[in-house]
Amino acid sequence: MWKTDSRAMELPSLWEEALKLIGPEKGVVHLATAAVLNAVWDLWAKQEGKPLWKLLVDMDPQTLVSCIDFRYITDVLTEEEACEILRQSQVGKKEREEQMLAHGYPAYTTSCAWLGYPDATLKQLCSEALKDGWTRFKVKVGADLQDDIRRCRLIRNMIGPEKTLMMDANQRWDVPEAVEWMTKLAEFKPLWIEEPTSPDDILGHAAISKALAPLGIGVATGEQCHNRVIFKQLLQAKALKFLQIDSCRLGSVNENLSVLLMAKKFDIPVCPHAGGVGLCELVQHLIIFDFISVSASLQDRMCEYVDHLHEHFKYPVLIREASYMPPKDAGYSTEMKEDSVKRHRYPDGEVWKKLLTAQGN
Repeated sequence: MWKTDSRAMELPSLWEEALKLIGPEKGVVHLATAAVLNAVWDLWAKQEGKPLWKLLVDMDPQTLVSCIDFRYITDVLTEEEACEILRQSQVGKKEREEQMLAHGYPAYTTSCAWLGYPDATLKQLCSEALKDGWTRFKVKVGADLQDDIRRCRLIRNMIGPEKTLMMDANQRWDVPEAVEWMTKLAEFKPLWIEEPTSPDDILGHAAISKALAPLGIGVATGEQCHNRVIFKQLLQAKALKFLQIDSCRLGSVNENLSVLLMAKKFDIPVCPHAGGVGLCELVQHLIIFDFISVSASLQDRMCEYVDHLHEHFKYPVLIREASYMPPKDAGYSTEMKEDSVKRHRYPDGEVWKKLLTAQGN
């Protein structure tokens, strides 16, 4: 008969306590959770022979809700409320799916106006984007006010008054500085200022949002939010006008579902963060699902698009007329090409060998 060492029985609880020290539900633990669960969702969708957005769309409300952890958010959203939101969104669902398949989900471009681009590059990229049908543009700001004024004027003059312009400070400012800076950029009519201050400063975002509201400028944030609890508090504090989920920052599809439903309850549009290595590929599924099954609206809603690194994925995004076309391949569009993985594998991949050799010299 097996005899169990009592110390071995204690190991799981000891590991749980140790993990709490580097979490819980934030940081490296949460990022790893997202990676594992994103892979699981990819496998589930492939097993069903559906793209992930379609897998979610075809689920009944009760099954969707069973995927969500409601701990710490029931003061804002209960399971019953979530089910009711999903049931109400059944009306017109078939028509919205057909709309997505025909026209796609509206996107905006971040590729034209990174900090450090010379004016000639800004003009060239904006001109090319306009020719390709883009109507929504985001410009990076926050390094130098006079330079921002000059660059924003250049871009606004190029795209015209009828196109949508957003600004992104990437957490550059303190709260008073954010208000002062954006007051001086208000003449360029930005729809939002993204990440104006520390992503952890909920009350700071609320103060900025309140101060900029009379200028018609909303606050957008979320790409660095640790978990659903931070999103809950941002919504409760009226700290944002545009909510930006991230498919790899939160605990995969499961946690993003809870945030989409909270945003629906607070009537806040979701405009996902994308770019990076594969973020566009992933988040397109979530926002297409959101329109079909949750929000049922495209008012003030769009998904970020950055045109780089898609060549490394087996199922890259398809942009048509500045819109994400719904993926048709089964899965979560996460699978990378074998050659790309091989060349970038650390430390023996071709790319790393060249970098390490160069550093050695």
